[in-house]
Amino acid sequence: MVKLAINELTTYRWTFEEDVLAAAEHGFAGIGLWRPKVTEYGTDKAVELLAEHNLEVSSVSWAGGFTGSDGRSYHESLCDALDAVQAASQVGAKNVILLSGGRNNHTRNHARRMMLSAFEELSEAADAVGVSLAVEPMHPGCGADWTIVNDVRQTLEVIGSLSRSNVGLALDTYHLGFDPTILEWLPDIVRHIRIVQLGDGKHLPLGEQNRCLLGEGRVPLREIIATLLSAGYDGYFEAEVLGEEVEHLPYEHVLAHTHHYLTTLLASTCSREVK
Repeated sequence: MVKLAINELTTYRWTFEEDVLAAAEHGFAGIGLWRPKVTEYGTDKAVELLAEHNLEVSSVSWAGGFTGSDGRSYHESLCDALDAVQAASQVGAKNVILLSGGRNNHTRNHARRMMLSAFEELSEAADAVGVSLAVEPMHPGCGADWTIVNDVRQTLEVIGSLSRSNVGLALDTYHLGFDPTILEWLPDIVRHIRIVQLGDGKHLPLGEQNRCLLGEGRVPLREIIATLLSAGYDGYFEAEVLGEEVEHLPYEHVLAHTHHYLTTLLASTCSREVK
């Protein structure tokens, strides 16, 4: 079964309850949670609502900022990230997305040491509660303030530097899918992928993220999904659609288009059952 999820950032202005009800109504099997919405709604209530609508949690976004680029201290960011791991365990999340934080005037080596120290401690805490962590590389055109990890090579180096195996890769096609060689190296890294986030764009990321409706941009989503499935990927495909290109569209339209596009694409790509 190919499992589809929708990330709450897609419906940024809606409440958690509205997100859950709409995800279930449009036929998604899972939902990628945005932590501020869950906190506002209440974690215990969120667990009940998710169960009521038979929705799994494909990911929790996000934990990080360990370099201080968002104004918090290392200790504050680490404590917040530990809270994210605990919350993920409570809601039964498959993954917590990790972002290191931007370079923030540190030397590259010092920023990397801060990141690895935090990731190591988080991996221990996550291992204790059965949660996986997923490091997300972001295109340097829009990710400089968010992370020092910009490509798959860097991500694999980070993962390989950690002592536990519960840390993998969050592959976002908006950030990585413009690479003309992606279909060549993708099969070799499938074993490291914890979550695939599907995003499309009409041009390379530059400044703020500006995604378009899936299938209307330049990212070869059909080929990427087919390659992943052929290589044995069996996790969630989580759609994340946001930016100026789509912000004028009704959320109901975005959700309907996303689910229809993906189910149609998957039906023509493979013979697996699609939900």
